[in-house]
Amino acid sequence: MRLLRKLQAGQGWVRTTYSRTGENILAFLADRNPVMWLFALAVGAAVGAAAVVFRLGIGAVQWLWLGEFSEYTLDAIAAQPWWRIVAATTVGGLVVGLLNTYVLTGRRPGGVADVIEASARGGHGVSAKNGLWSALATVISLGAGASAGREGPVVHLGATLAVGLTRIAQLSPQAGRIILACGAASAISASFNAPIAGVLFAHEVILRHYAVSAFVPIVIASVSGTLVARLLFIGDVAAFQIPQYSIGSYWEMPAFALLGVVAAGVAITFQFALIVFDETARQIRMPAWFRPVLGGLIVGTIGVFVPEILSVGYEATDTALHGHFAMTTMIMLVVVKILATAITLASRFGGGIFSPSLYLGAMTGGAFGLIAAMAFPELASQHGLYAILGMGAVASALLGAPISTTVIVFELTGGYALSIALLLTVSIATGLHLAVHGRSYFHYQLETRGIVLASGPHRYFLKTIMVSSFMTARPEPEPLVDVAESNTLRSNDTLETALRGFNDTGADLLYVVDPRERGTLVGTVSHIQALRAYNRLLVETSEEEHK
Repeated sequence: MRLLRKLQAGQGWVRTTYSRTGENILAFLADRNPVMWLFALAVGAAVGAAAVVFRLGIGAVQWLWLGEFSEYTLDAIAAQPWWRIVAATTVGGLVVGLLNTYVLTGRRPGGVADVIEASARGGHGVSAKNGLWSALATVISLGAGASAGREGPVVHLGATLAVGLTRIAQLSPQAGRIILACGAASAISASFNAPIAGVLFAHEVILRHYAVSAFVPIVIASVSGTLVARLLFIGDVAAFQIPQYSIGSYWEMPAFALLGVVAAGVAITFQFALIVFDETARQIRMPAWFRPVLGGLIVGTIGVFVPEILSVGYEATDTALHGHFAMTTMIMLVVVKILATAITLASRFGGGIFSPSLYLGAMTGGAFGLIAAMAFPELASQHGLYAILGMGAVASALLGAPISTTVIVFELTGGYALSIALLLTVSIATGLHLAVHGRSYFHYQLETRGIVLASGPHRYFLKTIMVSSFMTARPEPEPLVDVAESNTLRSNDTLETALRGFNDTGADLLYVVDPRERGTLVGTVSHIQALRAYNRLLVETSEEEHK
């Protein structure tokens, strides 16, 4: 009997396990995961190819005035007469200004902040058409010599292509966010030849959470984007070919920590410069088309004397990583690059802050390393090693992405042996930058548009969800009669306004009027409806983050 009961219990366990397995498979199929994986593969490959075309486009524009396709252009620039350098940035600014005025949404090229906003909106807010025009504006900007980065605009391009595919497939908002993140992951991996960093960046910056359900498609997209870029253009090599540096002594750890403090100072200064120049540019009244022209004239003039600050700046960064710059030169380049990039972005050229932050970090670390070598010649490592550490520290602080930036530096340089020192400098720089600014530059950009994500999804929902999305609409609008204004809401009021109205009036029902005709009743909304809409969004967000 005892044996029979054990057999029956075992059969019950098998039936339960079989049933659960079947339910898991059905849920897997119901969530359209196979479709998501195929979409991720297609998005990754398409964005990887687009990143290659984007990079070739910059080279083509650059060839028009330099006769050089490569990103290593300092010798070619040195051979040009001064007027050609100024003319290139100024004419490039004119073309970008015309695109901003007559073609682009918001009169500016897009960037990473737009992608973060689109992710918060469930994959909405960016269009493939505007993304392509924005990419063209950035190609012209960087090809003409504007001082900015190419990786952020590629992220925007990848996201817009991904959103275009999700609209064709009519995916849910949750799926739309994941595919959007797939586009961003592929863009980073193809631009930096860094697939792991692409995956982490998509989670850390775009989605702002880690979820197993999103991990698989994002990895598929990142890997496929990297493979396409390697097959078409870059090969299986790190972006910077540097010597094999190693830590000379663990007694250097205090120096690495101090480098984190210095890098934080540079990152803080850079973000202040970006903010001040942007706010100043907003206060100056001039035609939108002329703003990049004036900025191009200024940046081109600076480039005549300091050509290292022009365009993406990878050659100068590589030189610092190899330890071939003098200390005074690197300090000077930090100051001038901050100025040139702030002018470039305030002038509404296309470009991002990825490459400039890596550039500034490399110069900061290299100069710091030379000072450390003079102070402690028997202990200090090569200053090229300090340049690698500084590169990660400044970039992580500005981007608000310490994990993915750390991995980007590893994959850019192949320097995994430096992990303990890099983690120390990155953490200190990020923490101090956060203490001063309270947010990354991307989140600053979003807050200028009234979008606050740093406080969590609950604050974002309160400020972005409209009454029209959860009210009970009337079949036909009708005149509003004998209702106090305090008991009314407009259909375009936010959820926060609605909840405040219920709290102030103590009413359980408020009347919704047309925002253009305040005397026209278009619906009603109850306190329960408002709370239910709020709770539903919070629950969906929690499920998405933990699924």
